[in-house]
Amino acid sequence: MDKRIAPADTAIATLTDGATILMGGFGLCGIPENLIAAVRRKGAKDLTIVSNNAGIDGFGIGILLQNRQVKKMVSTYVGENKLFEQLVLSGELEVELNPQGTLAERLRAGGAGIPAFYTPTGYGTMVAEGKETRVFDGRHYVLERAIRGNFAFIKAWKGDRWGNLIYRKTARNFNPMMATAADYVIAEVEEIVELGQLPPDQIHTPGIFVDAVLEGTRYEKRIERRTTRKL
Repeated sequence: MDKRIAPADTAIATLTDGATILMGGFGLCGIPENLIAAVRRKGAKDLTIVSNNAGIDGFGIGILLQNRQVKKMVSTYVGENKLFEQLVLSGELEVELNPQGTLAERLRAGGAGIPAFYTPTGYGTMVAEGKETRVFDGRHYVLERAIRGNFAFIKAWKGDRWGNLIYRKTARNFNPMMATAADYVIAEVEEIVELGQLPPDQIHTPGIFVDAVLEGTRYEKRIERRTTRKL
């Protein structure tokens, strides 16, 4: 059961126009850089991308926005991308903003087979517009639908050929939830190790959730906003 696949262009060979892709990452931390670049080269259009944010101008998901490949973004924070703002205001890009915890739970629910859930977050705001609401124990709740994707492109630190994954520190972020909530999951890793080298009790995503493993190269790992101070 060898799930290794290369290069990235081969890994996304079945990606078609109009697909929904779940992309891991928080800011620029833990994003599948090689897979994003492959999507740009392939030129697939009208994509719906579910990601915490939309990258920055010229990097991450930002390069797909530049190429006008994204039809809709489902995100929580988009404030670091000027092109994103321009595309939304001009009507070229649809955006669905979610409270961050709500997005995480929508993905978790999608992976757990739960079609929808009630949350108090967003009640009385534009987030709740057009959605069913109910009162439980005197508190108002909003019904949120689960999210599933055609693909999930996730980023891990280490993986083996069976697809078992370990993430590094905060680069774990949305990746584990997305790995459970898509029809086809590609894990981009920094290093593929031999079977048995990953301690079983430290594996974050079991290989049962992963369809393909890609060993990425030439990671830039940019810092979204660098701040320094004088010593």
